[in-house]
Amino acid sequence: MTTSAAAKPSLRLEDQRFLTGKGRYVDDRPDAGHLHARFVRADLAHAEIRGIDISAAAEIPGVIGIWTGADLVADDIGPMPCSVVAATVEPIIIPPHHALAVDRVRYVGEPVVLVVAESGEAAADATEAVMVEYEDLPAVVTIDAAEAGDAPLIWPQAPGNCAYRFVKGDGEAVATAMGSAAHVVELDLDNHRVSAFPLEPRAAVAEYDAESERFTMDLTGQGLHGIRGDLAGPVFGLPADRFHLRADDVGGGFGLKNFLFSEWVCLLWAARRTGQPVRWLATTGEELAGSIHGRAVASKAKLALDGDGTFLALDVEMVADMGAYLSSGGPNASTNAASTAMGGVYRIPAIHMRSRGIFTNTAPVDAYRGAGKPEANFVIERLIDAAARRCGFDPVELRRRNIVDTFPYPKALGAVLDCGRFRGNLDDAVALADRDGFEARREAAAQSGKLLGLGIACFLESSRGAPQEEVEVRFAADGKVELATGTESNGQGHETVFTRLAAERLGLPMDGFRYVQADTFATRTGAGHGGARTMHMGAGTLMLAMDAMLEKAAPLAARLLQADPEDVTFAQGRFSAGTDDRSVSLLEVAAAARSSDASPETGETGLDTAVFRKDVPFTFPGGCHIAEVEIEPETGHVTLTRYIAVDDYGRIVDPQLTEGQLHGGVVQGIGQALGERIAYDADSGQLLSGSLMDYALPRAVDLPMFDVTFAGEATTANPLGAKGVGQAGCIAAPPAVINAVVDALSPLGVDHIQMPATSERVWQAIAGRGERPSGGTAT
Repeated sequence: MTTSAAAKPSLRLEDQRFLTGKGRYVDDRPDAGHLHARFVRADLAHAEIRGIDISAAAEIPGVIGIWTGADLVADDIGPMPCSVVAATVEPIIIPPHHALAVDRVRYVGEPVVLVVAESGEAAADATEAVMVEYEDLPAVVTIDAAEAGDAPLIWPQAPGNCAYRFVKGDGEAVATAMGSAAHVVELDLDNHRVSAFPLEPRAAVAEYDAESERFTMDLTGQGLHGIRGDLAGPVFGLPADRFHLRADDVGGGFGLKNFLFSEWVCLLWAARRTGQPVRWLATTGEELAGSIHGRAVASKAKLALDGDGTFLALDVEMVADMGAYLSSGGPNASTNAASTAMGGVYRIPAIHMRSRGIFTNTAPVDAYRGAGKPEANFVIERLIDAAARRCGFDPVELRRRNIVDTFPYPKALGAVLDCGRFRGNLDDAVALADRDGFEARREAAAQSGKLLGLGIACFLESSRGAPQEEVEVRFAADGKVELATGTESNGQGHETVFTRLAAERLGLPMDGFRYVQADTFATRTGAGHGGARTMHMGAGTLMLAMDAMLEKAAPLAARLLQADPEDVTFAQGRFSAGTDDRSVSLLEVAAAARSSDASPETGETGLDTAVFRKDVPFTFPGGCHIAEVEIEPETGHVTLTRYIAVDDYGRIVDPQLTEGQLHGGVVQGIGQALGERIAYDADSGQLLSGSLMDYALPRAVDLPMFDVTFAGEATTANPLGAKGVGQAGCIAAPPAVINAVVDALSPLGVDHIQMPATSERVWQAIAGRGERPSGGTAT
């Protein structure tokens, strides 16, 4: 790995507890005195609830209570909100999404009945004894079925099963360019439905204090202030300060744990109803069927080029499968988020993007690592490869001709790229991949009866997430400096990096700090995790907060030193005056300031300082990934043999953690490209991939060693110059791998294949039953 000289690797502070079994995960909490929750879930995709018989279940020893959606509605528990804001053509249709189904179920896995018992075993037995009488209704499982003229409506208020329509760009300019172009290349692309499937499943322990009328919940969450906001007013009709949410250690999230789930509502309600703590841990089946899914976007895309291969226009129509309900931020991925990266790293004068969200009788879909950016980049990178193949261009030269290399660069849909090393990363990746020697390798593979392919994909990430964040620097009575941030870790190493940045800036030892996060009572606000925002939004705001604190401390230090404030300087943890030896430590200044009155405007005491940063611009990580694959023609099996990445993440704050984040994203992207797929039976709506026997997560044996180089340009969008890495691998890997698969199959006349490129799908393509040029056109 190559990286910038300023970067410093760290031994993670978190690893001491992780490696010694002392991680603070939700299900590790002792369960003495806790009740256990289980859920009866719908086993039909669409049905009226005709009756629920709980009599036999209620007789099982240890059962405390059994409740239905009607019980929650009677207690004024409202539906869960969809809080996304998008400039849709018409208002988004947000149907009521109750925590437990009311009157009708709309997907397999939807919670219908809540069972609470003294043990998990008793609760599980009771769920088996609950009898739900259904009247089966026609189900629409695919986008095509849901949009058919005679399709049954999942929601009467959504004609055509359409939740929203979104349009951005200049349709007239695009149509004009398409009409006059020398070449127009078209593709139908399926960014299929997948599961984030973090290592730690969803889990929570909910409590209620009747005296204070306050709820407390420890949960596997990654955006607690947002979850609390959705819970408090919309669902419970109560002020937010009545809900205390905490998430200590969280074993992965990838977007999934950002959102409000039915289970969180039910657990809190049950804790209030029973007066005892109530806990729940999801099973693998519940995670695959009953959480949220990602991607699920089908696109029809066209790229116009002149005779020399210069890009003239891009036209993209995206149809997003929303599932049966709109999750908290579900529509965002195929609207706002996708538009910021549409067209990738290329100069495209005119872009017209249209998207619509369609209800189906499947689990809800929301943001999964990248959230719209993988879909947008997949469109342009597949189109470029198709254009090169069908119109006689070299795929590297076609990219190089059109890549953005002057800054700032305003993209056609409004994003302004402030900086980037897009051309350099492409050139470096091609050199590292030894593209000149590829044909010899292909010939050697052919001698062994194998097909070899090389795939190239550049990527553009628009990194920021929510455009506001707050960080507090606090001086605790025990002498620790607390760093309280609204960003939240779910395995990335925030505690290590934030602490090291503070130690370097303030000249204090790392053990002098306490990292505070993911606690709605210990942090005043925050947008959590998501959008590769930690260094940009969280650490960038931390640097501003430390500077503001030192500015506040300087006059007091001057008084303690009996010096003119203009003569006071700060270095290595101490304030000094002039050229003599007089100095005072930051902690001594903080102790002297601690007795001062709190600020009536901010509530800050002494040197405690909070900085709230808003309306922050995006950063734009980018790079080039190259995959090499080998295919066994007799079986269609794809082996990924090489993977090269040359990426720009601005200033690299910690190369080891950055590379770890990149590896994780790449693996998830490879998984989507080659095997992972949430599949439903098209007629019944039954989930066909409900276990890890059928949902093909990648394994270590499926992966080569990764060749990673960091070569970036610092951004001015934050004080660190850093750009986000958390989503990049997930964005770049799918087109790189699929382009490699198509390249391997191209000698057989195949120039298009949909994800995932499973052995069956590849074998069908080889056998003549797969996708050939009919998957798109070129003129």
